[in-house]
Formats: sequence, C-alpha cells, structure tokens
Amino acid sequence: MPTWSGILEELAQSRPGDGPPQFDAVRRKYLVLLRQHTGREVILYASKWTQHDPSVSPDVISIVDEDLQGIMEVIHGLSGPSLDLILHSPGGSPEAAEALVNYLRSKFFDIRVIVPQLAMSAATMIACAANSIVLGKHSFLGPTDPQFIVNTPLGTRMVPAQAILEQFDLAQSQCGDAAKLGAWLPMLGQYGPDLLVQCQNASAMSKELVQTWLKAFMFREWAPAEAEQRAASIAEWLSSHRNFLSHSRHIPRDECESKGLLVEHLESDQRFQDLVLSVFHAATHTFNGTGAVKIIENHLGKAFIKQSHAVVVQMPGAATRMTPFPPMPPEAGPVPRPKTPTSAKRRRKRKSKPHSTRPR
Repeated sequence: MPTWSGILEELAQSRPGDGPPQFDAVRRKYLVLLRQHTGREVILYASKWTQHDPSVSPDVISIVDEDLQGIMEVIHGLSGPSLDLILHSPGGSPEAAEALVNYLRSKFFDIRVIVPQLAMSAATMIACAANSIVLGKHSFLGPTDPQFIVNTPLGTRMVPAQAILEQFDLAQSQCGDAAKLGAWLPMLGQYGPDLLVQCQNASAMSKELVQTWLKAFMFREWAPAEAEQRAASIAEWLSSHRNFLSHSRHIPRDECESKGLLVEHLESDQRFQDLVLSVFHAATHTFNGTGAVKIIENHLGKAFIKQSHAVVVQMPGAATRMTPFPPMPPEAGPVPRPKTPTSAKRRRKRKSKPHSTRPR
C-alpha cells in the first residue's frame, strides 16, 4: 500500500526537472484507479482542517453553500447511478449539507460515503444520507448536535445549542436565590433574546434531517415501522450533547455499528483500501504543498478547488493553475509558506468582521 510517505516519494519523483511535484496528476491517478476497481463514479470532497493552519479561516474549510457549485461542477458528465463520495470534513452549515444531499440524491440512486479519517458534525449528517458508510479502523464520525458562534466578554466561542438550553434550565432553578442571581446575570446577559428558540430549532432540525435521510436511504428496504424506529434511535443518539460531552468527540467504527448504522469495513478489500487511502494521502499532500484548502473533484479530472482567496476550476486534461509552494523532499518536514512582502500584506489586510450567532 502506498503510505503517506510513499505518496510523498511518488510526488518527489513526479517533478519535471526543477519543476514542482505533479500534485494533481498523482491524486487523479488514484481516483481513476479507484473508479476502475469499483465501477462506481467517484467524487472526492476534502478540506484542509486536520493540518493546523491558523491563517486559514474556519469558514473556508467548512461545508458552505458555495460547495453546491463545486458538486454541480464535478457531477456534470457523470452518469451514475452509483457514487462513492470520499468525505473528509469538519462539518459546517446544516442548511448547506441539506442542499448538498438533496442535489446528490437527485442524481444518484446508490451512494456510498467513504470516510478515510474524519467526517464530523454536518459531514456526519451527509454520511447518514448514504446507503452505507465505509469506515476503517482509523475512521471516525462525530456528534451532530448543532453549535452556535457566540460573542462573549471572553471572546468568540463555539457553544453547543443543548448546553445553552441546559444552562438556562439551571439558571431558572437557581435565580430564585438572590445570592446566586448576581453570579448568573453576567452569564445570561451575553445571549440574545431569541437564542433559546434558535437553539431549540437548530437541535430539532439536525435530528429531523438525520432521521429522515436514514429512513429514506440507508433503511429504505426495511419494513417502515422498523426503519422509522432505527432511524429515530440513531438520530437521537448522534444529536445528544449529553452522550458525547464534546462536539469534537470521535465516534469509532464499532460504536457506529453497535448503534445500528450500516457500515462497511474499508479493510475488507485490500485493493480498495489501498486506493482510497492513496487518494486521501495525495489530497493531504496537495494541502501541504499548495495553496489549496478545499478540493471537490471527480475521477474524470474535473475539479473545483478552493484556495485561500480564490476558486480554481480545472477541466479534464487542463494544466494546473494552482501555485505550489516549494516541494518537500521525502525526508523533510513541512516547508513554510514563502514570506509575503510587507507591502503586499498591507494591501491584503482586511478589517475583521464580527462573528454572528449561528449554528454550525
């Protein structure tokens, strides 16, 4: 199996003379081989979020409405009816995830979501709209309880909607005591007047979408009553903050199976596993070695690539237009980005925008 270092070595050998590594060519090579092995259409959706980069905004690597344009771009020309979606994402907007699922389901009858490492939050919701989920021993899903971006006196924070609701319940039970009221007022004052309703609605929507998709797709061949019960149980489990205590909790494969999700083991087909992980390793090297922060791409070579400040659309056979950073030799660690001249930094400097309170 080409390991992470094996793909790095292949990239080093792909350099034409003193030119940059052929990130696109190596990545697409394995997408094509995966398509040939399975006979299914293949789409990669991956973002640069497990490589810590403080210069990259969370919104750029999250699931957002712009991704629908990328999905439409790479689906054009695919015939279906079966799709393998390789998904590596921290999550993002549940509304955007719903739009992606609705469009994917209008195009493909049989969708298999393959998680090479992590699909969290709204990405887990997308996985629950599949006919089955492919997980390795190293693959994880995440809780689907919605999060809110809240501006507080201590700075901007991501707060679970259910934690906010529980905090208000606790406040109601304690604020009758005048001695405790003074301690509660600063905490409660940071929330807007409609936040409780927003939290309730966001929690209900997250649970409803997962339940609806599980029943309609993963359990569609089951008896209706049994499908409804299984879907409701899984949706409740995934959406409960009390079950996981952290929105970033990694849910392993065996726990997903024990709760009733239909899971395929990545290791059950060694060739399949090798190709999936080669695609994934090649994508992570692309993130490390170029300005790309999100890749939506099919096996035909059509790609919608998000860079830090731009979108690049690539067509089959077209030369890459991404600007690579200096390549890493196989034995070296990550290469720092080239320094930007101070004058250019000043020209690009933007005023910071206040964060809004919205579910993630």
